[in-house]
Amino acid sequence: MADVNAPWLTVVGWGESGTSGLSAASRNALEDADVVFGAKRHLRLLPELKASVREWPVPFADGIPQLLAERGGRVVMLVSGDPFWFGAGTTLSKHLDPAEWRAEPAPSTFSLAASRLGWALETCQCLGLHARPLTRIRPYLQPGRRLIVLLRDGEAVAELARLLERYGFAGSTLAVLEALGGDQERHRTLAGAGSLPDDIRHPVAVGVDVAGEGPALPLVPGLADDFFEHDGQITKQAVRAVTLSALAPRAGERLWDIGTGSGSIAIEWLLAHPANQAVGFERSPERAERARLNARNLGVDWLDVAQGAAPEVLVDRPAPDAVFIGGGLSQELLDTLWRVLPTGVRVVANAVTLESEALLAQWQQEQGGELLRLGLAAAAPIGGRRGWKASYPIVQWRTVR
Repeated sequence: MADVNAPWLTVVGWGESGTSGLSAASRNALEDADVVFGAKRHLRLLPELKASVREWPVPFADGIPQLLAERGGRVVMLVSGDPFWFGAGTTLSKHLDPAEWRAEPAPSTFSLAASRLGWALETCQCLGLHARPLTRIRPYLQPGRRLIVLLRDGEAVAELARLLERYGFAGSTLAVLEALGGDQERHRTLAGAGSLPDDIRHPVAVGVDVAGEGPALPLVPGLADDFFEHDGQITKQAVRAVTLSALAPRAGERLWDIGTGSGSIAIEWLLAHPANQAVGFERSPERAERARLNARNLGVDWLDVAQGAAPEVLVDRPAPDAVFIGGGLSQELLDTLWRVLPTGVRVVANAVTLESEALLAQWQQEQGGELLRLGLAAAAPIGGRRGWKASYPIVQWRTVR
């Protein structure tokens, strides 16, 4: 007799070895199931079962109602490898109570790849890019680093090789690993885009041993200005480093970057942690599009750039954890922020004109916080000698709403 208190859904990790690679618990779940769901490539490896076997539709979300309609039966969902490491388990569990399901994981593709390559998995950067832009690899391109990347197909492998060449890391070695754990498993070690074969099959993972002279992204705030396309409307490197230190990004936080220009502050906020979010607000459509391009090129394509004038463009946006005002500073903007922001939000504003300085001085006197004056000078020729050429000083106000 079935246990009425047992979960009705079992999420079974599935690999290219089919049932031979399953645990006893996973085999029992399959044998007892009334319904088995899985992708076409998973179902082809199934033995004959008493259960009704159903192919999971594309797009993935279309299958959720079909699965939930079987609630109360004995249901198995086949998913690749470890369901909760770049797997479908994360999506499925959002629609279920914890008591409704259990998971029986199999070795992930990352684990199988590391074991074939002899790489210490804990030192590798693991990226699931089979359904995401490959430019997300950009922050991890550091010479000597090892990456394991899940890709959708052979064309994606070729695209990855072209990206490595474009970023200056064409010297990287690519280990192409197909159908790991199955009868059709194949490993090939290649050097760059020119050596790629045209018969790479899905499912595929690539181990990247990063090498080259390309510019790696520094791990501290303050990227060089030439990492960004801009028309001069950019928070310069030294001031940006000080500004990001004042904004103090923490994992999972959201930034409002008002007057985003090139997007440099918002982009570095996102680079601080992959769970961070940022919205850039920009009046100019050309600058807004340039900020989006910079975000894609630097691997943080999830930057949201809202084109429009502040404060009107701020309406109905999820509340931030921090706000940076790099442009469009006005009494109206500050009045609006103090009306709509919840308490505890960190606010940093930079001013360069006398009028903006006076406004920040007034608000600092009324609201508190720190008021700093940042003066920068660079060595420059004066005839046959050199002297200090000063930039416009920056007045920065840091406070907490």
